[in-house]
Amino acid sequence: MNYVQSQTKEKSALILIETQNEWMHEEGKLYNALVTDKDMMHNSMANIEKILDHARKNNIKVIHVGLRFEKGYPELANGKSGLRKAIPNAGTFPINEFGSQFYETVQPIENEFVVTGRVGASGFTGSNLDVYLRNNKIENLYLVGYATHVCVESTLREAHEKGYNTFLISDGTSAFNRIQQDYVINEVVHHFGEHLTTKEFMNE
Repeated sequence: MNYVQSQTKEKSALILIETQNEWMHEEGKLYNALVTDKDMMHNSMANIEKILDHARKNNIKVIHVGLRFEKGYPELANGKSGLRKAIPNAGTFPINEFGSQFYETVQPIENEFVVTGRVGASGFTGSNLDVYLRNNKIENLYLVGYATHVCVESTLREAHEKGYNTFLISDGTSAFNRIQQDYVINEVVHHFGEHLTTKEFMNE
């Protein structure tokens, strides 16, 4: 089944979540500190490249949802727990530095939308993602990126709550380990949308 054709290309978008050096580069802080299943990560990276190429060739809108913070992390000031505490402590995603740059094989090209203003786990938090989607009459969102059980899941949940049709491309995402990945795919996604594989997305 070709999911995109069934939902119509004009109303669909591929959303790449945190396809940045922190996760994807071998020198990335998160790649080294958190990703224990490197095979799953590398497989997702290869699939994201295929998915992105397919979307571009088929005129499906592409949206890049990165994460980057000003020097000193003022956006997360006084965070006492969770990501608001962890991100400044780890020093990840500093604006205009290596970790926050998009990974070399999936960098945005002309006419692809790069979301700005994001400051939370969900791609919608503080950002211009929702207004872009609504103004361009996009209804169907296909999610890839990192990490499955944190920012991808957060975006999936909020997209559903905002009324979008949400699809998580399971092998185009990666958690830290297989247990986390399988839990999201098997126990979480069906509450907020659907999941499919890279092959199903590309209709191979």
